[in-house]
Amino acid sequence: MKVLDLQCPDGHRFEGWFASADDFESQLSRKLVECPMCGATSVARVPSAPRLNLSGATSAGSSAASASSPAAGGQSGNAGPSAQWQAQALRAIREVLEKTENVGDRFAEEARRMHYNEAPARNIRGVASAEDARALVEEGIDVMPLPVPAALKGPLQ
Repeated sequence: MKVLDLQCPDGHRFEGWFASADDFESQLSRKLVECPMCGATSVARVPSAPRLNLSGATSAGSSAASASSPAAGGQSGNAGPSAQWQAQALRAIREVLEKTENVGDRFAEEARRMHYNEAPARNIRGVASAEDARALVEEGIDVMPLPVPAALKGPLQ
């Protein structure tokens, strides 16, 4: 299994797991690899630090290595502020998706019904054109655009 560090044109860094380097190249050419933040399919490999499993590692050396591993809660070599922000943004979007009802294309209609007490008040999300969103704001209905990465548009796990 190959774990590759990847980056999209917008600078979002992420990991991809592939059976081999050839498998990565094959998926990349078929536009199957995409950025989990923005959905861009033109991604590139970026340099990554090798991970070495040394059988003769001392307990002090292995504890130092585990403290810096992401699985142990430490910071990996490339987990800077940008990676931390991306992780927080994904968690926040996932929470919004879990706590709202998707009304799809009926967003503007449903928001109006709730605003005018024709439907029970609840947290909703959906799709509205820029024109519909402006009209809702002019009517005093608060709306907020929330771009959802393609990776989160499927079923939540």
